[in-house]
Amino acid sequence: MRCLWFFCLTAFVFAGQTPAPDCSAVAGWTQQGPVRTFVPDDLFEYMNGNAEGYILYDFERMTGVTCASGEDTILIDISEMRSPEMAYGMFSANKHQTAEVIKIGVAGQVTPRKATFVKGPYYVELAANPAKDHTPALEAYVASLEPKLAGTTERPLALHWFPAHQLEEGSVRLVPQSVLGLRILARGYVATYAYGRAFVVPEASAEAATALLAKFKARVSDAAPAEIADEGFTGADRYLGKVCVARNGAYVIGLVNIKEGDGKAQAAALAANVR
Repeated sequence: MRCLWFFCLTAFVFAGQTPAPDCSAVAGWTQQGPVRTFVPDDLFEYMNGNAEGYILYDFERMTGVTCASGEDTILIDISEMRSPEMAYGMFSANKHQTAEVIKIGVAGQVTPRKATFVKGPYYVELAANPAKDHTPALEAYVASLEPKLAGTTERPLALHWFPAHQLEEGSVRLVPQSVLGLRILARGYVATYAYGRAFVVPEASAEAATALLAKFKARVSDAAPAEIADEGFTGADRYLGKVCVARNGAYVIGLVNIKEGDGKAQAAALAANVR
């Protein structure tokens, strides 16, 4: 799969150089216990049932510590993914749905008991206990950690693919497998609009995208040609409702669950952005 990040090669330059968080960076806090390190083979020992969610986003290693101040604790875990694209995907999949997304690295959130942010190939989580407002300490640790992590602070190019008109704010996300619930769509981006859902699935080549488009078309009833990008069609799917799907070079793009119209104009606008 092609890299979808503007300076994606930087994801590999710093592999294996994840710095351990420094509890003493915030006054009054000290490290409790040893530094934690995990790789895909043993992450389940720490994350239990949640490990699979990390591995889906190409998790490579985690470095973490527990910081303590009296009875208060903050768990800090830095996960390194295979690429900035996957790290941002992990952040998007786990972000708080109502909390404000702010500029920390690429993006981040701080709530009274949790902070997360993404920078380069790193997805960082801080979880505080007990149940009270830990915002000042979380903000101080985030400010200490972010400059130490190497990597891009640019948003994924994929976020700019989806036209802004009637786009549900914050709905663009990376799906690491079975996009739209279809196994044939291995990995891609989805977004929610007032008129339906849009998707983009990159393939390794135009030939691979052509083959994928044919597989999608085989699912559709009443398929009719549509002059969108290189080739396209409209039709109806048993589970996805009205669809408009097209190929643009090595990408398969389209709209599903279309509420009104045939989706051709919206699909064409999406295709025009995808390079």
